Amino acid sequence: MERPPLNALQVFVSAARAKNMTRAAERLHLTVSALSHQVRTLEQRLGYTLFKRGPRGLALTAEGTLLPDRVGPHLDAIDSALVPLRTRRDNVLSLSAMPSLASSWLMPRLPRFVALHPELELNLDSSIDLVDFADCRFDAAMRYGPGQWDGVVSELLFEEWLTPVASPSLLAGRKRPTLDELPEWPLLCPEDPWSLWFEKFGGTTPKRFVANFSDSETRQRAAVEGIGIALGRTAMVRPLIESGMLIALFPERLRARYAHYLVYPQRAREHAAFRVFREWLLDEAAAFRATTDAADVGAVATRVEPLVGAAPVVGASNTRRASAPGRSA
Repeated sequence: MERPPLNALQVFVSAARAKNMTRAAERLHLTVSALSHQVRTLEQRLGYTLFKRGPRGLALTAEGTLLPDRVGPHLDAIDSALVPLRTRRDNVLSLSAMPSLASSWLMPRLPRFVALHPELELNLDSSIDLVDFADCRFDAAMRYGPGQWDGVVSELLFEEWLTPVASPSLLAGRKRPTLDELPEWPLLCPEDPWSLWFEKFGGTTPKRFVANFSDSETRQRAAVEGIGIALGRTAMVRPLIESGMLIALFPERLRARYAHYLVYPQRAREHAAFRVFREWLLDEAAAFRATTDAADVGAVATRVEPLVGAAPVVGASNTRRASAPGRSA
């Protein structure tokens, strides 16, 4: 049997996975007729039918069901092997950022970047998934963690601080609590370091919390809706405080064990769009640190040693220890 064309195999596997010719054609940027022609070509080369038409549309034959399982993984491997060899456009930047930081800190600042650099295209993926820079999908990532990851460069953006926040609706008609009175109020998320807060600033950790939430954004939303008092991260709750949706109850604050970092492989320094973005991002982070410090003059700062927040989620394929270089690039 003559070897079937690779393109026809790719088209068929895509159609089989989509289970719909129209959807597969859209994904491949083909017309349905062009896709059907490729499938017919493959059927002629193989000598058997891959699709059959039924009352509910197209369905795979027995042979058509086997082929994607046998051929698909090899096509995926070819595609993955070619990723590092594809030409990267200097005006395109692919960035991964944690959803909480992307929505609360990065998005309000991005309009300034777009206005300054309209020639650049930014592809932002909001995810906490592990980033493996070896597959070349991302040029850089913004992550919350210890700042030392194998095989990548990490640069500090800003540290994270924790302070109790509440909505005006929760405080309506009530006197704002003192530090000693805080345990008597409805508190959120016992997994947050409330015990350390009370140990340092007075009061006793309550035996019962009103609610618990698994992610930072939902925790913020619960505080905004007046469900209870959250131990908020200042980078995330500061816009809500400035808009009046939340109120910081005390000047006291805890410095979290982890901080926010820009993380990238060494090769990213050769990418023009990344160099521009990095310079802009570090300037924005420096301005944020300066205004945060100015706003918190006189606050009591205590370092939190237990784990606070999400675990570090940045990785790379080699084992070289990440460095923490200065601003030069």
